[in-house]
Amino acid sequence: MIDDSKLGYKKYIFDEFEFESGEVLHDVEIEYTTRGTPKYDEDGNIINAIVYCHSFNGNCLSVGNLYQLIGPKSELSDFNFFCISITSLGYPESCSPSTTNLKFEFPHYSIKDCVNFKRKLLKEVFNITKVVGVMGMGIGGYETFTWACEYPDELEFMMVGNSSFKTGGYRYIISKTLNSIIDSSDAYFNPVYSEELSKIMLSINSLIYSVYYPKKVFYEYTRDEIDLYMDSFIYEGLSRDIYDFRYQNTSILNYDAEDKLSNIKAKTLIVSASEDVYYNPEFDAYPLKDKIENIEIILFDLEDYIQNDDYSNFIGIFREFLEEFKK
Repeated sequence: MIDDSKLGYKKYIFDEFEFESGEVLHDVEIEYTTRGTPKYDEDGNIINAIVYCHSFNGNCLSVGNLYQLIGPKSELSDFNFFCISITSLGYPESCSPSTTNLKFEFPHYSIKDCVNFKRKLLKEVFNITKVVGVMGMGIGGYETFTWACEYPDELEFMMVGNSSFKTGGYRYIISKTLNSIIDSSDAYFNPVYSEELSKIMLSINSLIYSVYYPKKVFYEYTRDEIDLYMDSFIYEGLSRDIYDFRYQNTSILNYDAEDKLSNIKAKTLIVSASEDVYYNPEFDAYPLKDKIENIEIILFDLEDYIQNDDYSNFIGIFREFLEEFKK
């Protein structure tokens, strides 16, 4: 184990990791961080662990965004959860096409591979095979759904924010278009990372920005405000490696957990934004009422959240939902 705890995270190295495809990588690096204090049973097993799965633009340190919910100074500190946040497979802080330098020869991976990547760390580092719950935002919600569908006996609750159980419709078109933009350039298969690839990422980030805010927010912005925020978003995204991006996008393109939703045993809380363009409650939240037995769906105004970055409105909801899992 590589101890980088002074930086807020730690590194661990798997001897090997096997993908669903059967391909195997050796000396695989994975990054993680924790919040809270582990609680043990009489056999030395951790009994208060929850896992946080970050969004598309995040990493393990994104758990810091949940400061109002997790940790000794949070408003739910009395729940005493030990939160483990792991940077997903395919992201540069963990094992990815860019950090392995395999680029387009990196093994293709699924959302289930991302889940197994995290389950392997839980087992090897913490000797954990079951957790109290899994939480996920955006693509982290994909991992949460997949975890609960594929391994229903390994978690007691799941909480998903602004996400979905499959890639279809509008999201499928966007993901397919993003891959088409990349594949249109021969530079992608060039061993040298060229300026052309950086220009492609500019176009990609422009398209992603178009679904980043709810419709209402965009219509209330002036053109100057749109240009300002758009330029900032686009250039921040230039730090993303195009090979990492394409593999992440492909895992999204192929994601579909709908047929396995009936496997879910975990108590489920779905939080969805009423004005979201990318994740629409009509198609991504409400259909779950007939597919998951023990479920609660909460809608909120995304515009208010963007402006305030405040979870306080949800504290009462989370407290009631989590009460039976309190440690």
